[in-house]
Amino acid sequence: MSLLTAGDVRELAGRLGVRPTKTLGQNFVVDANTVRRIVRVAGLEPGDVVVEVGPGLGSLTLALLEVVDRVVAVEIDPVLAAELPATVAARARPGTSLEVVLADAVTVTDLPGPAPTALVANLPYNVAVPVLLSMLARFPSLRHGLVMVQSEVADRLVAGPGSRTYGIPSVKTAWYAQARRAGAVPPPVFWPVPRVDSGLVAFTRQPPPRTTATREEVFAVVDAAFAQRRKTLRAALAGWAGSAPGAERALRAAGVDPAARGEQLDVAAFARIAAHRPVGGTP
Repeated sequence: MSLLTAGDVRELAGRLGVRPTKTLGQNFVVDANTVRRIVRVAGLEPGDVVVEVGPGLGSLTLALLEVVDRVVAVEIDPVLAAELPATVAARARPGTSLEVVLADAVTVTDLPGPAPTALVANLPYNVAVPVLLSMLARFPSLRHGLVMVQSEVADRLVAGPGSRTYGIPSVKTAWYAQARRAGAVPPPVFWPVPRVDSGLVAFTRQPPPRTTATREEVFAVVDAAFAQRRKTLRAALAGWAGSAPGAERALRAAGVDPAARGEQLDVAAFARIAAHRPVGGTP
């Protein structure tokens, strides 16, 4: 296996006429030690089917194929998507399989071949949370994974109730999985060098809380609670419940203090509240 060096990345990009763009959130990893570290921390097994989002020029893809036999790469840039199979064919070990899907990872609903079991990706900063949540929602076969995101986003994804960084991404991620910080990544390993630090977030799938409400109904409560996070839940959920008294009744039925705020509740509490939405409230 021959991983891409910083020189390889720049040479390949120059040949393709590719310049990383802020619009697509592109920052290519140019350090082989970093991509091997990501793969190691991801805890992959040879039998894992890995979905990678935003493979770019293939730095992480090649490191993944050192450990697993199959990677499905979702790439939105047609030039990069067209070139990646050639890069892998020239450098990957025999017997490995790469399938490239030219698509927006936020909207992709189907992936070829066996169901993916792991998500490992250097996620574009500008769509990291939507991509992670949509992948977890649409592909329940994903048992575990590791994503690299902006450091502040990593803090939000793993935050617990009561933390100043706890919010909508924290609760919605917890619906699907247990997430934890798995390390930091410094700016110099990227090209171009970003002005912010990056963080690794590892996750393991877990069952959602038991509730008679659907995921969409639970997430509607979460959205309403954090839309006005300084307000009490009685006030913040008034629109959702149809009235402030209706919100109070739902909260008390769920065993939640109406004077509490959304940042104090875990995902199970939001699920209980959703199950008690009054008739006439907002779905």
